[in-house]
Amino acid sequence: MTEPAQKTSSFGFRDVDAREKVQLVRGVFDSVASNYDLMNDLMSGGVHRLWKDAAAAKLNPRPGERILDVAGGTGDMARRYAKMARRAQQRLGGADAEVIVLDYNAEMIMAGVHKGGEPEMTWTVGDAMALPLPDASVDAYSISFGIRNVADIPQALREARRVLKPGGRFLCLEFSRPTAEPIRKAYDLWSFNAIPAIGGWVAKDRDSYQYLVESIRRFPDQNTFKAMIEDAGFSRVTVTNLSGGVAAIHHGWAL
Repeated sequence: MTEPAQKTSSFGFRDVDAREKVQLVRGVFDSVASNYDLMNDLMSGGVHRLWKDAAAAKLNPRPGERILDVAGGTGDMARRYAKMARRAQQRLGGADAEVIVLDYNAEMIMAGVHKGGEPEMTWTVGDAMALPLPDASVDAYSISFGIRNVADIPQALREARRVLKPGGRFLCLEFSRPTAEPIRKAYDLWSFNAIPAIGGWVAKDRDSYQYLVESIRRFPDQNTFKAMIEDAGFSRVTVTNLSGGVAAIHHGWAL
């Protein structure tokens, strides 16, 4: 990854040199790649699939669009985009969509390739803070459960704005802040106790899942992150809470 502009960044509950975070996060995802999809199901009881369906519907892929899925991992979101664009193409006609899966971690990309893709999908290793695409070259940008792992979030948001065409769409699906205290307490109890334990049992890697839980807690709340997206140059930014704010969709326009 490109060296972040800031001197420190959060890695779980620790503040580390931002350059060190890049390597630490890479180590986490090298470790969890082979069990990533199974662990998502176990950690969320399968609810992450409903969240991803809602996010894909919000993005609303169309025929002929070029869609960039950053931190695309094993391709869960990209498969949804490809299938939705193809169904729209069958109704409306038009050119094939192109869905680019970009992830910094080669192990995650290889796990996705092994899982299989759709004809519209291509895979590449790349950096959210220095996207290997020209200005104004994509119709839609998405990042799902990945922005909190970036060492310099404002820089990643500026890169998203740079590569989007005028009128392009930005979408971020991420864990967020439960809006009601009872939900927040129950979620904290589950995440801090059950998730690292499941990670240790299934993936034999408790520490990586402890980091993932801590990284969720350090991520900005809905309104703070909305302001960060607006600061990066996006307009008409909206927030859609999912499961009482356990996750949220942030959507905006490059106008």
